[in-house]
Formats: sequence, C-alpha cells, structure tokens
Amino acid sequence: MNKAASRFKAILQISAGCFFILFAFTAGAQTRGKVEVIKDPRIDTFAAHRLELNKGADAMTMNGFRVQIFTGENRKDAYNAQSKFLEQFPDIKSYIIYNEPNFKVRVGDFRTRLDAEKLQNDLKKLFTGMFIIQEKITPPKQDTDD
Repeated sequence: MNKAASRFKAILQISAGCFFILFAFTAGAQTRGKVEVIKDPRIDTFAAHRLELNKGADAMTMNGFRVQIFTGENRKDAYNAQSKFLEQFPDIKSYIIYNEPNFKVRVGDFRTRLDAEKLQNDLKKLFTGMFIIQEKITPPKQDTDD
C-alpha cells in the first residue's frame, strides 16, 4: 500500500509541476507583441499592377450570346467546322473550346439573343444541332459616326 501511495504522490507532484509550467507559458503568451513584416517592395507594385490589369479585362467583356455550331470529341472535326464557318462568314469571330472530352466551336459576339438567332437561322443549311449559348463575350466595337 505504501508503494501505491508514493506512486500517487509522485504522479501528483509531476502533474502539479506540468500545470505550473503550462500556466507560466500561457500567461506569457497573453501579452501583445510586435510583428515586423519584411518583404520586397516590388510585391506591392506587382499587386497594384495586377489589380489594374484585372479591372481592364473585366471592362473588355460583357454578358452576351454565341452560337455553338459543333460539339464532338474529335479535334480535327472541330477545326473543319470552324474552317467551314469562316469560309462563309470571315468577319465573324469563332472560338474553339475544349471541355474534356469534347471540343466545341462557338461563333459570334452578340449583345442580344435576337442577333444570335439571326446568325443561327443563316447557318441552318451548313450546320445541324446548333444552339445559342449565353456567356461572357468580347463586345464588337461600335461605329462612332458623328
């Protein structure tokens, strides 16, 4: 019984010592300190420049419509569809998009759905399975005839 009591006493002393040390560290951690940040000043310049570039990119896009004329897994077929379109409509921009596993060919940058529907109607003889997609577009430059 004496051995059990001495073990209990030893464990109690060790845990009391650990508690005291833990309390001392915790009390010291509550004081406020000073943090000094050392960084290259070019980081701020880069961040400001990046912010300006992003603002410019958002100003160059807007919500609009495109006509999707092709969807398929074959890259060559996508480029053939784009070429076929550009032969008939060289002034209208076309885009090839890859969303695994499909290639998609989308054409036009239209502000209104009605304009996209007009092109879709013109393309009925050339392509099947077309539909209109609403997405971010690069708006066409407007003529400024004063």
